[in-house]
Amino acid sequence: MALLTQDQARDILKKVMSYSKAEECEANLNGSVGGNLRYARNTVTTSGVQNDTTLVVQSSYGKKTGTTTINEFDDASLEKAVRRSEELAQLAPENPEYMNMLEPQTYSTAHAYFESTANLTPEYRAQAAASSIKPCRAKNLTAAGFLQNSVSFQAMMNTKGLFAYHPQTDVNFSVTVRSNDGTGSGYVTRDENDVAKLDAAAASQIALEKAEGSRNPVAIEPGKYTVILEPAASIELLQNMFFSMDARQAEEGRSFLAKPGGGTKLGEKLVDERITIYSDPTHAEVPAAPWNGDGRPREHTVWIEKGVVQNLYYSRYWAHKKGVKAIPFPANGVMEGGTATVADMVRDTKKGILVSRTWYIRMVDPQTLLLTGLTRDGLFYVENGKVKHAIKNFRFNESPVIMLNNVEALGKPERINGNLIPPMLIRDFTFTSLSEAV
Repeated sequence: MALLTQDQARDILKKVMSYSKAEECEANLNGSVGGNLRYARNTVTTSGVQNDTTLVVQSSYGKKTGTTTINEFDDASLEKAVRRSEELAQLAPENPEYMNMLEPQTYSTAHAYFESTANLTPEYRAQAAASSIKPCRAKNLTAAGFLQNSVSFQAMMNTKGLFAYHPQTDVNFSVTVRSNDGTGSGYVTRDENDVAKLDAAAASQIALEKAEGSRNPVAIEPGKYTVILEPAASIELLQNMFFSMDARQAEEGRSFLAKPGGGTKLGEKLVDERITIYSDPTHAEVPAAPWNGDGRPREHTVWIEKGVVQNLYYSRYWAHKKGVKAIPFPANGVMEGGTATVADMVRDTKKGILVSRTWYIRMVDPQTLLLTGLTRDGLFYVENGKVKHAIKNFRFNESPVIMLNNVEALGKPERINGNLIPPMLIRDFTFTSLSEAV
């Protein structure tokens, strides 16, 4: 099924609403058309196109709900989906936290759709792979990567008259480059809405240089070190913090934002005063859907300003119970920074470690947000403003809250995974043991 325009999506959803006999009905219509190319061992291995459109219908009677999902859009199938959701709702137990559906809302406009990406061809993907593979092969290195592009839409409607529609294009590229002796590895990832901003060859060159530079790493003792965290090294730690800023978890004493004895840290200084983090679906560099799954508008929201916690996000139920505004979960994160580059930070570091990437991050303690994980794909010892040599990877135990209290410098924010994150110079980062992985 081809990508649906706003009018086409509205027509299908109106038809769904017309079939409803429930007290309330809501339908979500989502579709995407995308292509992908994967390569490994310097050879393309798979290439394909995906096309999918899905309708989810939720019917409600009081606090009882039923849901059905289909991908057929003839009249008989649409009506059958509505009837089935109503049958399931009648059989379901009551949800004590059910909230009635929203009235029509006003949404901002997020410019996340680009014709350049929507018209991306298999030839482009092949050329991007070639621009990554050829230089690696010439350097006796091995590349494995993935390029995926999509054009998609989200639409929703309910029986109270709410309607929302958002189109978006995305392109994601990642590549790992390994030295053929098995001791060096480099990685890079790029994501954009506009493919014109993607340079696969330049990105691959970074991974290539990391792979060459990280060969034959030297082991050093674990401990607390000054670190330069590239965005790929900090993004998962920071996302764990973003995803944990839920008001209910804090108020029930289950998160790092809970105060001993009750209450939350809302309005209190949590991290270094240089830290400001906000979300904005209309941000030109990281646009996102201007509404969340239940239809609430997403707005420019400051979560931490100059180190102070300004907002928490709420479910509609919890906000209603507490009598506050129901701020939805953010779709992106923007962390303000400075103008320095990673190279500038290296030059300003007397002794430290340059961390290219972290992975396999797991929660240790949600009440302190203590996380554990591993470094990979290029770890380097820095001395007197220069990268001296590669070092073996570490396991670390660190909390992003502590990390953001130990900031020495912030660099220019870079886009990663739909967010804007600066490189960071951090003191006293805790490495607990060596890892033999590359």
